[in-house]
Amino acid sequence: MVVRTPLWGSKSDGMDLTGNTVLITGGGSGIGASLASAFHRLGNTVIVAGRRAGALAAMVASHPGMAAIELDVTDPESVKRAVAVVVRDHPSLNVLINNAGIVSGDDPGSLIDEASMTAEVETNFLGPIRLTSALMAHLRRQPRAHLVYVTSFAGFTPVALYSVFSATKAALHSYVLSQRFALKDTRVTVQEIIPPWVATGFVGATDHALAMPLEAFIAQTMADLATDALESVATEGSACRNNPGRREHAYIEKFNTFLLAQSF
Repeated sequence: MVVRTPLWGSKSDGMDLTGNTVLITGGGSGIGASLASAFHRLGNTVIVAGRRAGALAAMVASHPGMAAIELDVTDPESVKRAVAVVVRDHPSLNVLINNAGIVSGDDPGSLIDEASMTAEVETNFLGPIRLTSALMAHLRRQPRAHLVYVTSFAGFTPVALYSVFSATKAALHSYVLSQRFALKDTRVTVQEIIPPWVATGFVGATDHALAMPLEAFIAQTMADLATDALESVATEGSACRNNPGRREHAYIEKFNTFLLAQSF
């Protein structure tokens, strides 16, 4: 299921799924690894990034021609180093998929572990902003560029057992809305992938009856990215996504256009 909300002047052109140079964070496992494989099969140049060198090496070994770079999105110096290397070695980079994420169970009605809470906010929310900001000047110089963010159905209908994770994904969605508005007159498009519960082992068993099969999720996501959809929302997660209503894209566009016309 895709979202094609008409906007006042905003572009939402689909991605050409071939001929790209794609950087995917969290590319060593789960959704990130599967997206990397899908883009690789289509002949794109793919760079997987993450903190686990072993997982990255395994991806490269099983995908001839794929590249990898160690990257910790919670560390500004790591981001700075990785961006310098990627831009130097892959000057045609035109697609960034912000997929890296972590989750820790918590109880918002009790004491939440400080280290776990901070790590989730740094990885899931500040990390994508930090990396995208560092690459923005490069991406804006490309003939066509695409920013893709992996959020979650939990950002719209929070899961109380994962309250901090849910909140980080809601915050990232809000940032995506602002960034899409800011880039509407550029050659950079912004798309959002909103997974349901997917059978990756990220949460729960990979064979859980409620989890969407990973292969089906990736197939639908790739198809959606090639359209003019602002979002890719699997049917399995659409009820949760519908919680705040789908008119927010148009509302955000109209609201910000109004504000820009004011004097402060």
